Amino acid sequence: MLRLKKYNFKSKGFTLFSFLFVLLFLSCDKVVELELETGEPKIVIDAEIIWEKGTSGNKQTIKISRMAPYYSATTPKVSGAQVRVENSDGVVFTFNESEPGIYICTNFVPVINMEYKLFAQVDGQSLTAIEKLVSVPQIDRIEQEFMPDITGPDLIVVAFYYKDPADQTNYYLTDYKSVLSPFPEYTSTSDEFTNGNELAEKFSDSDLKPGITLNITHRGITKNFYNYMNLILEVTNSNPFAAIPGNIRGNIINTTDSNNFALGYFRLCEANRMTYTVK
Repeated sequence: MLRLKKYNFKSKGFTLFSFLFVLLFLSCDKVVELELETGEPKIVIDAEIIWEKGTSGNKQTIKISRMAPYYSATTPKVSGAQVRVENSDGVVFTFNESEPGIYICTNFVPVINMEYKLFAQVDGQSLTAIEKLVSVPQIDRIEQEFMPDITGPDLIVVAFYYKDPADQTNYYLTDYKSVLSPFPEYTSTSDEFTNGNELAEKFSDSDLKPGITLNITHRGITKNFYNYMNLILEVTNSNPFAAIPGNIRGNIINTTDSNNFALGYFRLCEANRMTYTVK
């Protein structure tokens, strides 16, 4: 609804153009919902096998859902799927449905550099993906730093440091969870130009204040998943005037109907998990 304030139209210099400009500016308060076309709801598989350092890694979860319309407040969960993961030695790990769309395995055995294959039967479709489990270096230290800001107080920076292995090419993915955002904030890193050096991952936000807690997950990932996540991050932070991209396809293949692909990426990562409260 258009809302107008009272203006003194007898004031000198107030022209018809000014009045039209005011109307145009105030019209920005109106919420407009566009009628968007709704395509066939594709299957979405969120399959991250994450092995936190210092744990057995035996409990793992895979989530299956469907794409929802843009204005939908809920995401449809997929029940009744058959899900399993098989390693390169032929050992099978079955994921049983614990609640709608949530499939859990309690006897998974993670092995660094071993190859694993995902199998999922969903709505009569056979979906598969192959990936290997990638290691991550130990975190050496986590510190609080400050970055000068000419517009106000210095920004608080939370940084953690680790030694990148020199005998291999490495790729990393880090996410930060806090009250600052309803969703995790992700960063990806490659050691292409820093192989074998001490690396630092840093997080800052203008609203980061003492007392706020960051939950940090730092993963080792494959090059393919690194490239996939870079596309995702590029789209979510892309130029709003650029062409709208299509769905970004992951590594999950539909062997029943190749044109009816699922969204998501099957990945296996060793990870460091840290909690840091800003001082």
